[in-house]
Amino acid sequence: MDLILIRLIFIVFVAITCYLIRPFGLNTELDAAVGVLLGAAIVIFEWRLIRVSLKRLIGAAIGSILGIFGAYLFALVIKNSLQDGATRNFLQLMVMLLMAYVGLVVGANKGDLLNLAALGGIFGGEKQLKKSYKILDTSVIIDGRIADIAETGFLDGVVVTPQFVLRELQLVADSGDSLKRNRGRRGLDILQRLQKVATLQVQIVEDDFPGVREVDLKLIELAKLYEGKIITNDFNLNKVAQLQGVAVLNINELANALKPIVLPGEIMKVFILKEGKEYNQGVAYLDDGTMVVVDNARKMIGKTIDVSVTSVLQTTAGKMIFGKWDEKRGEPRSIAVPVVEVKKPITIEPVAESDIKLS
Repeated sequence: MDLILIRLIFIVFVAITCYLIRPFGLNTELDAAVGVLLGAAIVIFEWRLIRVSLKRLIGAAIGSILGIFGAYLFALVIKNSLQDGATRNFLQLMVMLLMAYVGLVVGANKGDLLNLAALGGIFGGEKQLKKSYKILDTSVIIDGRIADIAETGFLDGVVVTPQFVLRELQLVADSGDSLKRNRGRRGLDILQRLQKVATLQVQIVEDDFPGVREVDLKLIELAKLYEGKIITNDFNLNKVAQLQGVAVLNINELANALKPIVLPGEIMKVFILKEGKEYNQGVAYLDDGTMVVVDNARKMIGKTIDVSVTSVLQTTAGKMIFGKWDEKRGEPRSIAVPVVEVKKPITIEPVAESDIKLS
């Protein structure tokens, strides 16, 4: 709240200064309005600047200095090539602005590659603050589970989204096939969800490798450049990246690791959904999608039964559970109820007086 008040005071101060001095040669009201816009622009620039890391600031400063130096050399060439006039002055000014701008942007983007810990002193703490880069693949963005993982706080560091991945995602979103189009739009929505996670920093990088055509190979080269890890669901990309020494975080492997552990002999309640491949088998699924193959359960399709786990098989596609349904155990037990013989009550009919004989 105090910082917002200071920013408002600064904007008012700039407006009053422009109102009194009239630096733009307009009337007092217009000068004050321009002062408000100028102060707001400075505040916005400061608000964005405090979010930038120290490496990016140093990289931007170095890039700007190199750009200005290059612009000075270009200005000397222009001065010796053209006659004095408005055209020459305009070209010198444009070259100066262009080179300074390019140096600023390129230096800021490449500033993360600086190793400030090697300088020691006040920069020695940068080694502890080394960022952990997680590079997103197109498949994991479309999958969507990465957003749920990020919202739970299990994902840290900087999430890097390459520009060539965004282009591929946009091509999928603009596809003529409705299914692909929906998947692409879902991926764009997932990126927006990731940007809204307060504890996560999402960074879109412009780095590209024109000599590499495949997107998977570009991801591997980018991971080597940033010394980061690739988050993917692609089995082939997983294997190729591991062969080249790049760490991979596979969402499918994480999901398989989080499935509940079932031991042989345990009793579990399942719903038999369909018939199995083998004779007299039934197939059920757990809430996480794990397939349960149950022997002797073909006639129990559409019912919930208790099965005994016999074995657990771990495959590349996931985990499979094999069980057996005991028909005798599954049948409801009958309760013996003792039979009590109920005798018919004896009724006494009334006797008329005329029927009584005196002896």
